[in-house]
Amino acid sequence: MNNEAQHLDPRVLKATSVNVDESANETEEPSSLKIMASVSDPKMFTLPWEMPLATWPKELLVNLPRGISRHVVRFVHVGGEVYAMKEITHTVAEREYEILRQLQKLDLPTVQPIAVVTGRHDENGEPLESILVTKHLKFSLPYRALFARTLRPDTAERLIDALAVLMVRLHLAGFYWGDVSLSNVLFLRDADAFSAFLVDAETGDLQINLTEGQREYDIDLARTNIIGELMDLSSGELLPPDVDEIEVGNRLVERYHSLWSALTDTSNFSPDEMWKVERRVNMLNDLGFDVDELEMNTTPDGKTVLVRPRVVDAGYANRKLLRLTGLDVQENQARRLINDLDAYRASTWREGEDIEVVATDWMREVFEPTVRMIPREYRTQIEPAQFFHEVLEHRWYLAEQAGHDIPMATAVQSYVKNALPKYMIDQQTVERLNAEADDGVVDEQSTYFTHPDDDDNGYYAEDDPDAAVWSH
Repeated sequence: MNNEAQHLDPRVLKATSVNVDESANETEEPSSLKIMASVSDPKMFTLPWEMPLATWPKELLVNLPRGISRHVVRFVHVGGEVYAMKEITHTVAEREYEILRQLQKLDLPTVQPIAVVTGRHDENGEPLESILVTKHLKFSLPYRALFARTLRPDTAERLIDALAVLMVRLHLAGFYWGDVSLSNVLFLRDADAFSAFLVDAETGDLQINLTEGQREYDIDLARTNIIGELMDLSSGELLPPDVDEIEVGNRLVERYHSLWSALTDTSNFSPDEMWKVERRVNMLNDLGFDVDELEMNTTPDGKTVLVRPRVVDAGYANRKLLRLTGLDVQENQARRLINDLDAYRASTWREGEDIEVVATDWMREVFEPTVRMIPREYRTQIEPAQFFHEVLEHRWYLAEQAGHDIPMATAVQSYVKNALPKYMIDQQTVERLNAEADDGVVDEQSTYFTHPDDDDNGYYAEDDPDAAVWSH
């Protein structure tokens, strides 16, 4: 933590007990096995830490599609959980674990850090790299696995929109990413959109505020990397032929700046136009953000009121649905479920009743009976809220074709038979994706970090291992 740590959010300061020694020599590996974990699972100690991760027994592994990484990554069964294991140097592992813990404390969309395992040695006493353990994000997929399926033509644009939201949220919290790409993100379906989650934080740094140069560097790097990744998909014939890779990369820049402006710009109103303040807040709510604090100032002549959001937090619809039903889902899914709840309330002539009471009946009579119809083999493939959303979409499509309303049970049966199979990825495709991911393993220490150079708001890559973790 840098010398400005005392000014960071108090939640960050209490995030972890791992204290990374920024002056540590990267070659100094701990002498004995050490597991620093955020969960107390004794099964962690039974894993074959004395073996290189790439050689772990197949019976421990889970055959899920992996994204391209510089390091060896495997999914492993630990009790009833599935964890992602990444083999990296001990200083990098400890630092990434610490950063992920900090970001989790700030309620930012990242994978959940579980443990960092250092001091590994093989049976001959030779040192092995450390392992960072994170919890597998259920129902999520790397971008290449998404494109391995039959998708809508605008899938690339929807992924970019999700990445733009993720970048804005991270930047608002003061997180400099330093290695933005589709490969470092996992995606969850969120109604007709996607939600993006940070999966690789090894190049990142949490600060009080980011400079414009730091933000613009992240944006420019993201654009460059995304264009390259989409071109790679195109060469593998996974990208629809009408997708313009450069245009999609430019879309990220536009979407980022548009959202950043909406969340941070100052609005000017006259004293008799204060209703516009409510309109500004409602607009941010529509974007999925709560406004926790507004800064309002009057110009010296008293003719203009300056209004600027000071604290914004994502998850407006999510929190509303959670309060009403206890369902914790993605933002767009929450908005769709709230709309269906409102429709149920109107169709049952219960507008005068407390919404909390109506929500309880909607859960019992509509939502729960629907999601119980998810076939067992698909329950690890699709979230219940996403299933419910897609059934509603399918029901509307069937009703349009038939010219009359379709019973919910009929819509579910049709959806399960005709649409749900698209969620299955065959094992041959998974094996191919994972082989491609392993081909990308580099494990060169010089690739771990990108360092900020605040003097000119530019950045440079540093190959000196002693400078791998920087201070400000």
